[in-house]
Amino acid sequence: MLEALRAGRVRRLRVGSRSDQRVADVIALAQKRGVSIERVDGSALERASRGGVHQGLVADVEEPTDFSVEDLVKAAAPAAPLIVVLDSVEDPHNVGAILRTVDAAGGHGVIRQERHAAALDGIVAKASAGAVSSVKVATVVNIARAIEELETLGVWTIGLADEATDRYDQIDLTLPTAVVLGAEGQGLRRLVRERCDRLAAIPMLGRVSSLNVSVAAGVVLFEAVRQRTVARGQ
Repeated sequence: MLEALRAGRVRRLRVGSRSDQRVADVIALAQKRGVSIERVDGSALERASRGGVHQGLVADVEEPTDFSVEDLVKAAAPAAPLIVVLDSVEDPHNVGAILRTVDAAGGHGVIRQERHAAALDGIVAKASAGAVSSVKVATVVNIARAIEELETLGVWTIGLADEATDRYDQIDLTLPTAVVLGAEGQGLRRLVRERCDRLAAIPMLGRVSSLNVSVAAGVVLFEAVRQRTVARGQ
């Protein structure tokens, strides 16, 4: 919430009876930013949070600016783009966690499909730990076409698939890269899978057959960070 306040996206702040330093810090920043503050009871907070964990505060936040695929690629310059593509990943906890990981890894944005996307507020915003205010998001009609556009812009698309023969750490992620993630259980849809330049797997050494999609995103993104750091000689 502090990140959304700093970004100037909060228009109203609803505050319950809880009183601690975190609440006081948020209220102080809201007052400094001229945000409307409304005192409400617990039931009103529950309704406003839509089932999310509100911790005594709920903010009315403007939807972040939507970007195009080309915007994400161009904004990465002079660095090689590092983008995440979500193919039917709709669980808000996973989407929020992925946004948080993209931000932590210095990624350049997320591409999601309009019809299969969690709203970027409520649970997503909470799970993102504020990253929803800083990570660029491009919402597209068709993921397969978005992958084709990435390819025309010089970005390699790497789809994560359990059955792939290539390992994720055997791929050169210092190149302009988009990591394509499918929903848990379903994985990548056939057409999306076929559009990817390469498929890669994360080796599983235990009894479970796959990782949570947000964890998988973190594994690959930070392998990209490692490779790029080594390439820079740091």
